[in-house]
Amino acid sequence: MAGEVRSVSQAFTVLRLLADSEPLTLSDIGRSLGLGASSCFNLLGTLVAEGAVVRDAPGKRYRLSDGWARAGLLRDGDARRMVDALRPAMARFAQAYEVTAGLWQVASRDRLQLVAHAESKAVLRIHLAQGQRQPLGGGAVGRAIAAAQAPGEEEIARRFAGVRWERPIAFADYREQVELAGRAGFAVDDGFTHIGICTLAAVIPQRGAEYCLSASCFAGVRKPADLAALGRALVDLAGTASA
Repeated sequence: MAGEVRSVSQAFTVLRLLADSEPLTLSDIGRSLGLGASSCFNLLGTLVAEGAVVRDAPGKRYRLSDGWARAGLLRDGDARRMVDALRPAMARFAQAYEVTAGLWQVASRDRLQLVAHAESKAVLRIHLAQGQRQPLGGGAVGRAIAAAQAPGEEEIARRFAGVRWERPIAFADYREQVELAGRAGFAVDDGFTHIGICTLAAVIPQRGAEYCLSASCFAGVRKPADLAALGRALVDLAGTASA
């Protein structure tokens, strides 16, 4: 974008992250947004000085100031109500299916951001970091969003190229998986984005493919029929969120 001031853009990225998260440490913020420690420290110091962000001394965590949080300027009210209403349903889903559930939002032309998540009480479980970001084309979420948006071959290829795959996958195979997601209503990433992790995803209807639910489990543990049942249950949960 012409005339873009990078530091201002980064500051708003920090604010949006804190608007969708519990209080976070400097390390949490830097890791989630890919910022160096020095840059992150300076941005947060400026935001604290301007009264937009507060640093809670006991845990050295940062959060939006009460005024900014009450104003709701960084998330529209309808979306906020949807996310808040969905959290308990996600917690029940994660426990019932012994998965880690995530709610992702398209944050930019190239990135997805985790805005809510829930874990099961299993001894071994997959952990997601609140506010973490990933490439728009990555994972089952990227496939599900591409299937719902149908942005065209060139755009799907661009998104695919922006992902660092832990297990190599050809674009033709990725494209076929996007098409399968369109027919099934949910997408699957079986260890391509993260080796050893299988993730399913379903877009929340009537939200412009802006929000997507995911369910992650360990790869190679569940039968295909069980994964298909999990996918259908995830689609049902996404439909409930839309309603």
